Amino acid sequence: MSNRKVTAREAAYKELRHRIVSLKLAPGSPLSENELAEHLSVSRTPVRESLILLAEEGLVQVFPQLGTFVSRVDTDKVADAQFVREAIEIASLKDAVASRSQDDVAALRSNLKDQSQPGLSMEDFFELDEKFHQTLLAAGGHSAAWRSVESAKAHLDRARRLGLRDTRPIPELIAQHTAIVDAVENADFDAAERAMRHHLRAVFDDVERIKQASPHLFADNNSRPTRRVIPSW
Repeated sequence: MSNRKVTAREAAYKELRHRIVSLKLAPGSPLSENELAEHLSVSRTPVRESLILLAEEGLVQVFPQLGTFVSRVDTDKVADAQFVREAIEIASLKDAVASRSQDDVAALRSNLKDQSQPGLSMEDFFELDEKFHQTLLAAGGHSAAWRSVESAKAHLDRARRLGLRDTRPIPELIAQHTAIVDAVENADFDAAERAMRHHLRAVFDDVERIKQASPHLFADNNSRPTRRVIPSW
């Protein structure tokens, strides 16, 4: 086990990225190095370095003479991330159907039961959803592939959270998950693949609905910020 001390830049980057991906810092929110340094109890240098890294990921944008802002959701980046995720998860799903064990199915059923708890928060459900897909990858013998999925889907996760918050009822998602598990348990890859593709691609319908209702959350060729008010933490 490593005892390497986490640097101030690593901690600042991790926290800012989490806040952006979890929508605690909403698309289009202004970012001030001074305000962020105060909130994170660090100097401006690690904040500045973190913002550079986040800009490289496309999660932050710098507008000359206006400032630094959380990037709006880019539908092209969402589609790219969805392509990567679907390719990996469908490939693993075939192995999961072929080699699933009783323990694998029991773990998936337990996750579904947790998803159905009354009063579950959006964030709690999102974490259970993540665990569900990790468990499916493990059932196919591809646990390590989750790292590739995770690194590709920051933009996708913002869209998914917007869908959970604004358009997609949780019971509908649980029903989609259940259809996948039923097909895996029955060793029916065709049904499992159809259910998985339908489930993963639902985010595109969510994006279109949210774009209609809240176009300011999404990137376009003319989107330029105009405010310099720091959002509440």
